[in-house]
Amino acid sequence: MDQLSLFDTQSGHSLSSAMAPLADRMRPQDLEDYIGQEHLLGKGMLLRQMLERDQICSMIFWGPPGVGKTTLARIIANRTQSGFVNFSAVTSGIKEIKDVMKQAEENRSYGVRTLCFVDEIHRFNKAQQDAFLPYVERGSITLIGATTENPSFEINAALLSRCKVFVLKELTTENLTELLSRTLTDKRGFGSMDVHMEDSLLTAIASFADGDARTALNTLEMAVLNGTISSDGSITVTAQTLEQCLGKKTLLYDKNGEEHYNLISALHKSMRNSDPDAALYWLARMLEAGEDPLYIARRLIRFASEDIGLADNQALPLTVAAYQACHFNGMPECSLNLAQAVIYLSLAPRSNAVYRAYENAKSDALSMLAEPVPLNIRNAPTRLMADLHYGDGYVYAHDTDEKIARMTCLPESLKDRRYYLPTEEGTEGIFRKRLEKSRAFRLGEPEEPN
Repeated sequence: MDQLSLFDTQSGHSLSSAMAPLADRMRPQDLEDYIGQEHLLGKGMLLRQMLERDQICSMIFWGPPGVGKTTLARIIANRTQSGFVNFSAVTSGIKEIKDVMKQAEENRSYGVRTLCFVDEIHRFNKAQQDAFLPYVERGSITLIGATTENPSFEINAALLSRCKVFVLKELTTENLTELLSRTLTDKRGFGSMDVHMEDSLLTAIASFADGDARTALNTLEMAVLNGTISSDGSITVTAQTLEQCLGKKTLLYDKNGEEHYNLISALHKSMRNSDPDAALYWLARMLEAGEDPLYIARRLIRFASEDIGLADNQALPLTVAAYQACHFNGMPECSLNLAQAVIYLSLAPRSNAVYRAYENAKSDALSMLAEPVPLNIRNAPTRLMADLHYGDGYVYAHDTDEKIARMTCLPESLKDRRYYLPTEEGTEGIFRKRLEKSRAFRLGEPEEPN
């Protein structure tokens, strides 16, 4: 059996249709088949109501690749009573835009709306975007643009102000697993064939695709095409086959499951215990399993303040820089940026004084919500507030020789509270001495700060 026979016409499709990429064959035709974006298309949600009432305004779909922006535009075109024009920002010029707009004006005179879909609208330059503006303003066309870039920066303000922006989220592992399972039974996919594939392998593909339905379907297609064909014509996809297609080990952990939290916990606690070797191993386990590097970078930023704090005041800016590097580079390049940050954090001096200080302050804030702000540190922008003694007794610290005013800034009931209790670790020892002196001076004790 050769590979072409996998897509023969027994499914009822023509050969040309059957040979189309799987992602194209499985493109949903209506909302009932559409997967994901429940925050927009769930029952009672705004976009769903707009579609059901056929009250479509000009809009921008903003989201990462493979989440269904183009598909949703096509579904809208099928549902709405409008003509449909599909522009490509890569190939369409101003002349083509104006020709279509002229036809849209004529259609409008006959009571026919025109829906214009512009894929990758951020690729249009200012002049091309401006060409749409008067027709959107007059209602000659309903514009739907799709972009992976922030519309605030990539779309002209005048055009953007006339469009409703809908943010499409990356698909979850559950969304993609559902799509892959459906593809194995749908005749547009592999429903006409006998394909054997464990659910865990579908989950592995969904995890690998990282929210991109197109990547998930392309990977499934490659796996089935390279599956083992039995004498009865059935196809079996094994873990080994999928590993070859992915170029990495499969059966990786679910990024939303227990193992996900076990591994991030292992990384955190290894760094806390000053063990860079263990921390690097857990970091590699997560990255090679397909974990989002930005998620790890966010956890490192938290660690920098929770476990190091002011013992090393370079830890926080370094982890923020690592996050930015992950954003710029992506995988696999950013693996070294994260490794550098993990090693630094593992070997930096330790202090959880910042963490404990905030938790104690939070506890008081939540249990003592009605404590009034002391009059001396209240603002007095009006005469009435001044008459009520707002700001009385306030001393501008910069006007003193010590740069510290002898006054209390906590509520009266909390004036003796001490939240930040610095350690002697690293640079925090310097802050400790400075704090002791400033507290002594504010309380009127003999020793003054430097």
